[in-house]
Amino acid sequence: MGSDHGPAVPIQAVAMAAREFGTEVHLVLIGHAETIRDGLIAAGADPGAFTIVPSENDITFNDNATKAFQAKPKSSIAIGFHLLKEGKVDAFASTGNTGAMLVGSIFSIKPIPGVIRPCIPSVVPKENGTYGILVDVGANADCKADVLVQFGLLGAMLAKHVYHIADPKVGLLNIGEEEKKGDLLRQATFELMREQQQYRFIGNVEGRDLFNGKADVYVTDGFTGNVVLKAVEAFHDLLEQRGVHEPFFDRFNYENYGGLPVLGVNGNVIIGHGISNATTIKNMILFTREVVASRLNDRIREALT
Repeated sequence: MGSDHGPAVPIQAVAMAAREFGTEVHLVLIGHAETIRDGLIAAGADPGAFTIVPSENDITFNDNATKAFQAKPKSSIAIGFHLLKEGKVDAFASTGNTGAMLVGSIFSIKPIPGVIRPCIPSVVPKENGTYGILVDVGANADCKADVLVQFGLLGAMLAKHVYHIADPKVGLLNIGEEEKKGDLLRQATFELMREQQQYRFIGNVEGRDLFNGKADVYVTDGFTGNVVLKAVEAFHDLLEQRGVHEPFFDRFNYENYGGLPVLGVNGNVIIGHGISNATTIKNMILFTREVVASRLNDRIREALT
């Protein structure tokens, strides 16, 4: 029920995903039951092959995330987190209100013990055809040094276990490569990252290094990360509007990725864009299966204990 396009687009997406999954994955759909059944039939899918959980009074993009999550317990997002917390689903994916998804992640299923602050990553295409991971991109606008150090671990775990990068290189996004560059936060983070032994820290990286092979994980606070992400997305849209279709720049299209996990919480939570089309949401669902299969949260829990 979270799509900007209404329920029709997600319903098309789950019908597409179900055809790819076969009997390997069972999809649970939360929303207006009659609309879902009619949409599945229209998409050529059997409603009986899905579990449909009715919701009502859903959270909109205009709602205050914290208040709405508490005030609307029968909304699709609140029900999804309840099912995840109770272990009735292995993952919960949505293109709904991002704030409500974060509120549910932190206050419903809660952070993994030892995680200071959960965070949101994004993928960054590289010139060599691979991808890097930028973390955080919006969940934590203000951070302390120990939080950024842990972002490095969470990003490295995602790179290793979901994107299959054997020994991910972690860099601290800064305004220069030298050790003493940057503000006090970046300088303190550099010293702590250099001392830790949990991942391969390669030092400071600059904005121009986002698309080359210098690092696999780029660590920054959510304020800076969100500015970088929005600038990259705007640059892609500008090229598209001007009729530029160079294959490398086409890889900046968020529609190729679908969604990304909230890192550091006690469950598999995948957040997608509300304006996603059916193919994008299908990709989000396929990616969700990969996250579940990777046992990412178990591996994070093991690393922190």
